[in-house]
Amino acid sequence: MTDMLTPILTQTWDKPRSWKLQTYLNNGGYRGLRTAFAMTPTAVIDSVKASGLRGRGGAGFPTGMKWGFIPVSNPKPKYLVVNCDESEPGTCKDMPLLLASPQLVIEGAIIAAYAVGAHRAFIYIRGEVLHVIRRVRAAVEEAYAAGYLGRNILGSGFSLDITVHAGAGAYICGEETALLDSLEGRRGQPRLRPPFPAVEGLYASPTVVNNCESIASVPAILANGSAWYAQMGTEKSQGSTIYSLSGHVRKPGQYEAPLGITTRQLLEIASGIREGHRLKFFTPGGSSTPLLTPAHLDVPLDYESLAAAGTMLGTKAMQFFDDTVSVVRTTRRWVEFYQHESCGKCTPCREGSWWLVQLLANLEEGKGEEGDIEKILAICDQVSGKSFCTLADGFVACVTSAIAAFRSEFEAGYRLPAWELFPYQKSALFGQTVVAPPPGVSISQEPPRPRRRRAAAQGVIEP
Repeated sequence: MTDMLTPILTQTWDKPRSWKLQTYLNNGGYRGLRTAFAMTPTAVIDSVKASGLRGRGGAGFPTGMKWGFIPVSNPKPKYLVVNCDESEPGTCKDMPLLLASPQLVIEGAIIAAYAVGAHRAFIYIRGEVLHVIRRVRAAVEEAYAAGYLGRNILGSGFSLDITVHAGAGAYICGEETALLDSLEGRRGQPRLRPPFPAVEGLYASPTVVNNCESIASVPAILANGSAWYAQMGTEKSQGSTIYSLSGHVRKPGQYEAPLGITTRQLLEIASGIREGHRLKFFTPGGSSTPLLTPAHLDVPLDYESLAAAGTMLGTKAMQFFDDTVSVVRTTRRWVEFYQHESCGKCTPCREGSWWLVQLLANLEEGKGEEGDIEKILAICDQVSGKSFCTLADGFVACVTSAIAAFRSEFEAGYRLPAWELFPYQKSALFGQTVVAPPPGVSISQEPPRPRRRRAAAQGVIEP
């Protein structure tokens, strides 16, 4: 089964000091950039269009088409922003990509900037991952010293400066317009569109915002040709991507495979669900995508097939939950996250998420009342499609799909707390013990957990 994997983005992850420029050059690094400089910017855009590359951050919008929206005649400066604010629960592909192959992202950014005529690029990274920020900044310094950044790159006449920007840890800044506000020094909140970033983005100038993995996919396309890349995947979902497997799976991790591989095939590569248990449900692309059940194991993991199944490919963050897990508890935890991360700008999102948490908490604690499920669905209907961004649509999707698939489990919350039906310690991983609250005590009354120390404080990671 492992012959189904396509190590393109991940091909150097197991190399010694893979993050160093010399290692990257030894494995064909910056070959795509030299090819791009031998082409016109329009030809580069056409090549990316022909490859079928689609945005890997969730929406799946064609990358080359997005680049083509930048108005050439606009006299304002053009900007490129690489979105590395990876915050979706379960999503863990961009951070290891930046840790292991930062030069790949830098090369992709140079090619993208050349294609759209940008001479300033920003790599926006989530603020908590200080070790990643340090490594990318060190990689940018290496690229400057070797002549891959700065003035007249490789004698091409093209110049580019890259700034690595650390965000402040807000989930909403993963939304491209909120990210642009954050870059400008304002509170990260989604903007009303139009105008779209391609017309008025960063500093009211034409801006391309691409996901980290999307940008990292570009060098291989230029180096090997768009036809080579397009032969992988399916007819409409072309290329390969990184699937992040986590939860109750024997071998969690990052698996790079063509679009269109099935969940069953990925699970076989990852040695299946943990011993003695069976799969109950999973998310195909993070917690904001409608969940799926074992009935969907053979649905191809591509944009069109998952849309037909009523869900989304999203960020390919595949969280697996076995038969020990309470779907009510899981859904409540997801909605609590979105409630906390809501920027508060939109009333439906701000108020709707709060009310959903209260109702789901009652159901988890066995204090629900007849009609609570109908109230939840009514709130979801009032929230969905009525906000500036898709954060609200995300928590609505996880709630409504969970109720559709496991309604009887939610109805059980009228009588019994979830921890009696599904003892939480049984779903714990790696020998951890999860203790349910004593009878009569709300989970919300539990003492607050101590904050985790920053990763950088636990040990020095070589830049």
